[in-house]
Amino acid sequence: MKELVEIQSKLKAPKDNYNSFGKYKYRSAESILESVKPLLKEYGCILTVSDDIVMVGDRIYVKATATISNEKGEYITTSAFAREAEVGKNGMDVSQVTGATSSYARKYALNGLFCIDDTKDTDTEEYQAQKKKAEKPKANEKSDTLLMALQEVETASSIEQLLAIRNAYFNLMSPNEQTEFTNKLTERKKKIQG
Repeated sequence: MKELVEIQSKLKAPKDNYNSFGKYKYRSAESILESVKPLLKEYGCILTVSDDIVMVGDRIYVKATATISNEKGEYITTSAFAREAEVGKNGMDVSQVTGATSSYARKYALNGLFCIDDTKDTDTEEYQAQKKKAEKPKANEKSDTLLMALQEVETASSIEQLLAIRNAYFNLMSPNEQTEFTNKLTERKKKIQG
């Protein structure tokens, strides 16, 4: 889909929000949507974002799906998952917990669709803490992101779906997880191709 390539190359989605507790800038799903609307109009595309509630094991996840389509009916879809917290923060009620989880999942579905790098700035305390945590992984423990990505790979039925899944998840994983993820993508591609 040529329009998506153009939109990806032109989209500027600045980190226009600030987390004073963590001392870092970030972008929200709303910021991405606001930035992409003029480009969607320019290229004659429609973007839809939807949510599904899915149960994985005994945990509830929000699966956000972002789909862009052009006037020819061609489309590309990406999905991302976010897990609902068992307990809301600071007195949040159940609907607020689900809403916050939905926003988070939508942001990462949009990041995957538009190839937005959402790494934290390297000079923040949060980035340094995450870096230290990543350097000391627990043996044989897979992240929720990797588990969800592997599950999507298993159900993919086309090469296009595999590409969308790769785009949605790859940059959210550690290097070791990226290797396992890439191997699983290659296996599934061979099965799809016959």
